[in-house]
Amino acid sequence: MDPLQIEALLNAVREGHTPVGEALDRLRNLPYEDMGFAKLDHHRALRTGMPEVIFAAGKTTGQVTSIFARMANAGGNVLATRASREMFEAIQKIEPRAEFHEAARAITLTQNASLVPGKGTIAVVCAGTSDLPVAEEAAVTARLMGNEVELIADVGVAGIHRLLAQRTSLQSARVLIVCAGMEGALPTVVAGMVHAPVLAVPTSVGYGASFGGVAALLGMLNTCSPNVSVVNIDNGFGAACIASLINHL
Repeated sequence: MDPLQIEALLNAVREGHTPVGEALDRLRNLPYEDMGFAKLDHHRALRTGMPEVIFAAGKTTGQVTSIFARMANAGGNVLATRASREMFEAIQKIEPRAEFHEAARAITLTQNASLVPGKGTIAVVCAGTSDLPVAEEAAVTARLMGNEVELIADVGVAGIHRLLAQRTSLQSARVLIVCAGMEGALPTVVAGMVHAPVLAVPTSVGYGASFGGVAALLGMLNTCSPNVSVVNIDNGFGAACIASLINHL
């Protein structure tokens, strides 16, 4: 439950629309619900402003489906990252409203449209089409958290004119997420063009000496642009969470 849902429940009790016993039942699983193989942190949205998210990689289809169903029953938005189509098909049988974002490898359920909107646009920028899965994960996550998102794809530094053509969109964003593999130069270039925070996401895209994204990570950590902060390799989700917090400040 998020703060708006708790407030609505308390108002319903005060006005006599919801019995106290029913309200207690709805609050009973706070701060967490023990499923045996997982302990769902229903209290997280109250503490941090963001609900718990299902990291599907390494979990069985049955585990992901069960967790998704319990989180859906709690009434908030639900997100599963690094999920497969097999997992989505199992979830869709019990929750037809769920959506599968194939490029992002994410499953979402939107049932709380009353989220406080972000104050501006989050621009999600990626260097090449091969970086799109990470960028799409960031975009899906940010949208589910109540942000307006603009995805700007395939504007790597090897064709700098493609990036410069997006100058207006870049400079109007309140916060930017920039994903790049290879040598990871794009966030530094973007950051030199804007007066907003830039969250750099190194991707595991590249040839052998890119070392699975380590070269891009080190390049971004050594950026000469002071408005850049860096998350872990391929962590579009983490970048979106930080961007959403900034955009709601």
